[in-house]
Amino acid sequence: MIKKFFGTDGIRGRVGDAPITAEFMLKLGWAAGKVFSKEDRGLILIGKDTRVSGYMFESALEAGLASAGVDVALLGPMPTPAIAYLTRTFNASAGIVISASHNAYHDNGIKFFSGAGAKLDDDVELAIESELESDMQMVASDQIGKVSRINDAAGRYIEFCKSCFPSQGNLRGMKIALDCAHGATYHIAPNVLRELGASVIERGTEPDGFNINAEGGSTKPELLQKLVLAEGADLGIALDGDGDRLIMVDSEGEVVDGDELLFIIANAEHRSKRLRGGVVGTQMSNFGLEEALGEKDIPFVRAAVGDRYVLAELDSRNWVLGGESSGHLLCLNVTTTGDGIISALQVLAAMLEFDSSLGELKAGMKKYPQHMVNVACQKKIDLGGHVAVTEAVAQIEKKLGGRGRVLLRPSGTEPVVRVMVEGEDATIVASLTEELARVVSGELG
Repeated sequence: MIKKFFGTDGIRGRVGDAPITAEFMLKLGWAAGKVFSKEDRGLILIGKDTRVSGYMFESALEAGLASAGVDVALLGPMPTPAIAYLTRTFNASAGIVISASHNAYHDNGIKFFSGAGAKLDDDVELAIESELESDMQMVASDQIGKVSRINDAAGRYIEFCKSCFPSQGNLRGMKIALDCAHGATYHIAPNVLRELGASVIERGTEPDGFNINAEGGSTKPELLQKLVLAEGADLGIALDGDGDRLIMVDSEGEVVDGDELLFIIANAEHRSKRLRGGVVGTQMSNFGLEEALGEKDIPFVRAAVGDRYVLAELDSRNWVLGGESSGHLLCLNVTTTGDGIISALQVLAAMLEFDSSLGELKAGMKKYPQHMVNVACQKKIDLGGHVAVTEAVAQIEKKLGGRGRVLLRPSGTEPVVRVMVEGEDATIVASLTEELARVVSGELG
């Protein structure tokens, strides 16, 4: 069956445009309640990020769930990974996140976690969509769900984050610049770092409902780079609006992206003989990551773009470490989902363990120049069937001499084909990308 509402990361869109409306959220809450209460009455947690529409959708979901006979516990503004963790610790049937991640305030969305703190299987999402097709019928008055608020949710999660840092270590003497993007980590991340002993210079910790992801965070690290240099900080940490992505900045003001962070964590775990299996990246992971891990004899495989596919690949291999260039990292030996704070703590722990700066740790990976061109394509097409394209790819790969790669990938969100080349020389890479894009464009008309 084809899903009507659920995408690769829940349901997301512009507020006020279907399905991101209060009316739909009421019905979604009821439908989810029907699915999750088949075994027993159950408990479902609801958390949200800091965008203004979250309050409206929280109320709608709460009403829908209660009308289906499910008890509800409200967490308030909390990072997405915190809701996954609290769903597990409260033995809840499910957790619901109201967030559009790194998008602007005018978007919003819904993500679900299972009782195990993992993303839902396809069959559960399809079951919820099936219920959405039914008429909404409320349970009898004596069966209506009860609603409560977990007032110590933030404190519980802060303690969990701290428990993921080596018990014998601390961050005393370390100056950290922190950007929370005015998002869900604004009251969590500063406290975690300070309680571990760090001196924290914070920005992006004054949400007003409209400024989430507006000027900073993991997708816009430029202000954090300036802050690190101005304050003479040891490093910078940038999180996105819902707290599941991480980008860092070294003491020289240089961005350390998801690929480099993944290398740092993998290398530290490998050096300490704690790494189970290898590392999963995506089709977009920099060739330098693959090369650097290969030099350490650490296995590396690529999954399709999206943390759902990275997680599936990790599960199939019984590995624990993977992620994306965007900074969505999975450390399954520590927690069940992408978590920006906990990923940052793994990097900080590596710095302490090997008495090295962030810049020194990332130096083990040479990041290859990458150039991408989007070629318009109005319909889905198999580029493998175009001889001119396959020949052009083969010629470029020959020119790269095994020191780079070529990627042709139809976008999942736009009517374009992404043409990308990586190699050692930025000028040559750009030229080869433009050359291949012209061939692809010519074939697509």
